[in-house]
Amino acid sequence: MADTIFAIGDIHGCHHKLVTLLDRLPFDKTTDTLVFLGDYINRGPDSRKVLDTLLELEESCAHVVFLKGNHEHALLEYTMTGEVEDFRLLRIMGAEATAASYGASLRRLADLSCVPPEHQQFLRNLRFSFTAGNYLFTHADCAEPQPFQPEEPTVENTSQQRHLEAQLLSSRRFSQETLSLHGPVVVFGHLPFSMPRPGSRK
Repeated sequence: MADTIFAIGDIHGCHHKLVTLLDRLPFDKTTDTLVFLGDYINRGPDSRKVLDTLLELEESCAHVVFLKGNHEHALLEYTMTGEVEDFRLLRIMGAEATAASYGASLRRLADLSCVPPEHQQFLRNLRFSFTAGNYLFTHADCAEPQPFQPEEPTVENTSQQRHLEAQLLSSRRFSQETLSLHGPVVVFGHLPFSMPRPGSRK
């Protein structure tokens, strides 16, 4: 078990802020764990540089975990469906900035042809959640009483799983100050707070 766990929330293409934060963390690459809570892309100007830096961390750190956010889920959904509604959602999410960081238009994200293979693999390998001791890390929400864990895809369950995952990754349930949870302490991102808001099991 690693000594200390650092959880890092939504980055959204802000490479300079990411590097500044990493420089300030009292982080031991051999013993500590970095858990990234998703939403690496969109809005900010440097999504490509963000993914490059995260891949470098994966190579240089003994314990690093990358979770999926709703922005990554939406992009991957668009690559699978090509639906107009998914395209519109990406526009609202600021994905044009992501495409621009690869020197491409938003529509070229449909097949990720403008994205390097190592970035494509990174996006497709993102985990939904991570558990360490009595802590559960997730982007926005988890299914109770057990954390949501996608099953092996089949014709019958793939659509249902994707729908549930989309709901959980976009949930704002943990913004409720009176919400009380049972089980592990949940560490989440997704919702912007000026200061950490520790509460009952979250």
